[in-house]
Amino acid sequence: MTTPPSSLLVACPHCGKASPWNSRNAYRPFCCERCKMIDLGQWADEAFRVAVPDTEQEFTPPNYPN
Repeated sequence: MTTPPSSLLVACPHCGKASPWNSRNAYRPFCCERCKMIDLGQWADEAFRVAVPDTEQEFTPPNYPN
């Protein structure tokens, strides 16, 4: 038997507290507005970064005939 979606709990990415994953939780995946705003502030302060793969060769545009 599977768990109904209304009772799914996830860990808050900031504090780790169990947080319901449903439409009634306006802050999901966070447990509260405070954790959501702290996370937003960390992104704004560049504490988090999206990794970009290093490329060893530079992009050279194709040489099209005029």
